[in-house]
Amino acid sequence: MSIMEKMQHKYALSEQGTKDMVKAFGACTLANLAQMMPVGILFTMAGDLLSGSIPKEHVILFVVGGLICLFLIAFTEYLQYNATFFSTYVESGVRRRSLAEKLRKIPLSFFGKKDLADLTNTIMADCAMIETASSHWLPELVGAFISTTIVVVSLFFFDARMAVAAVWVLPVAFIIVFTSRSVMHAVNRRGSRYKVACLDGIQEALETVRDLKAYNAQDSYMVGLTQKIKDVESHNIFSEFLNAAFVCSAQMILKLGIGTVAVTGSALLIKNEIDVVTFFMYLLVVSRMYEPLQIALQNFSALIATDTQCERMDEIFSHYEQTGTEELTNSGYDIEFKNVKFSYEDGETVLKDVSFVAKQGEVTALIGPSGGGKTTVSRLASRFWDIDAGRITVGGMDISKIDPEKLLSMYSIVFQNVTLFNNTVLENIRIGRKEATDEEVMAAAKLAHCDEFIEKLPDGYNTLIGENGSELSGGERQRISIARAFLKDSPIILMDEATASLDVDNESLIQEAISDLIKDKTVLIIAHRMRTVDGADKIVVLKDGTVAESGSPSKLRESDGIYKHMISVQMQSEKWKMA
Repeated sequence: MSIMEKMQHKYALSEQGTKDMVKAFGACTLANLAQMMPVGILFTMAGDLLSGSIPKEHVILFVVGGLICLFLIAFTEYLQYNATFFSTYVESGVRRRSLAEKLRKIPLSFFGKKDLADLTNTIMADCAMIETASSHWLPELVGAFISTTIVVVSLFFFDARMAVAAVWVLPVAFIIVFTSRSVMHAVNRRGSRYKVACLDGIQEALETVRDLKAYNAQDSYMVGLTQKIKDVESHNIFSEFLNAAFVCSAQMILKLGIGTVAVTGSALLIKNEIDVVTFFMYLLVVSRMYEPLQIALQNFSALIATDTQCERMDEIFSHYEQTGTEELTNSGYDIEFKNVKFSYEDGETVLKDVSFVAKQGEVTALIGPSGGGKTTVSRLASRFWDIDAGRITVGGMDISKIDPEKLLSMYSIVFQNVTLFNNTVLENIRIGRKEATDEEVMAAAKLAHCDEFIEKLPDGYNTLIGENGSELSGGERQRISIARAFLKDSPIILMDEATASLDVDNESLIQEAISDLIKDKTVLIIAHRMRTVDGADKIVVLKDGTVAESGSPSKLRESDGIYKHMISVQMQSEKWKMA
């Protein structure tokens, strides 16, 4: 891996962003060197003053040289500003867009193992931190290193003894800050955990505020949340103090350089081994040389602190993508599972050896005890995850070879947990097919019996329904989700407890509408209510990650198996009543 590639991964940069970063290094170096140029003019002027006369040509040289220095300083500062800030902000926009594109292509298994607050913190806070590092810390640090190296080499040409007196503090100061690396890494990782826990607590409090109020649990919950906030505050204070201990110690060492130059120069001056002008020049140089290094030490420490953020960001950018061809080669829409095995990344095996066929034009129902793998099967059928072994095909086409977004164009999916957006009812349904007309959206809404409650809303179809449909009931939200499926009208339909939030009357109406929707389509449904699956053409019973039994409802009723037992249990529960 080249240096450019290493830097690209280290600081989560694009290829162009890496090139721009190198340009920023050069611009900062030039700006620092331009700041040193007046020292040369002062050195010459001091020599003339000590000699007792200033030649006229030198006066012109000083005036012109001073103007040139001012111009070069202004010009290099302009270059530095453009190379660091403007380029960084462009790169920041590229990084955020690239991150969004990457997240579209990462398997959903990645999101399953990631805490939502942690992922949000990475996208928002870590991006902002890397942006600051790219615009302020890294270019100035590298620029200070390069310019200081050039100045140090130059000092040895004048007098090696004075040069040693000036530069011995540099490696000592940076070694002190560098030794903080492992300590600060551990501290920053712990800090990230505190921040994620705090964000989790705040998000959980907002999402569960009704339940907390219902059970008078606000006070007890706030005790825990307050402690999480205090943990973040205490850790930040400790982190800042620890960081300051290393940086301030290094900066104090750096200041000793001026003292050692003064002492060494005075000793050599007494012995007449150097002249006053050389002594004066070294004092000017070190006072000017240490200034960018003071900032560089702070930047170096701050840059060490960003390692954790860069690692988290690179984890996303380096994660493998689900790819495939956009050419669909299926013949029909039968879904077939062949000896499918699947486990999550924590090693837990969910499916062991699952084989079945969901035929086009039929309704295939997945039932079984909780944890048997029903929802996992439906997710695998639409390639939300990739399987460990076996094969899943649609119309004979291996779905692992198809681009996930292209594959999903064949599916209409109704999840048990509905996700709605803070927009109008009309636009929430239109998500099913973005190019649909208002008339088509309203027709789909009527099929899903949404018009019954939409007509009662203040602005009808143009009513804003709040964040995640907070203004609607569970059943109303579910019907909007079903309306999306009607609108998309895809050849394959996946339903995960699609009618779980509906009352009996609405469930019957929706099932009648669904019967029209599923004609000549492949339908895979997950349900716990036996009356929901009673009309299915085929039932697949999943237990402990395997197909325990399968067949038509009538066939499974005749056998003394899981399906018959589940019917019996539900019939008993329906007859249950309070004494």
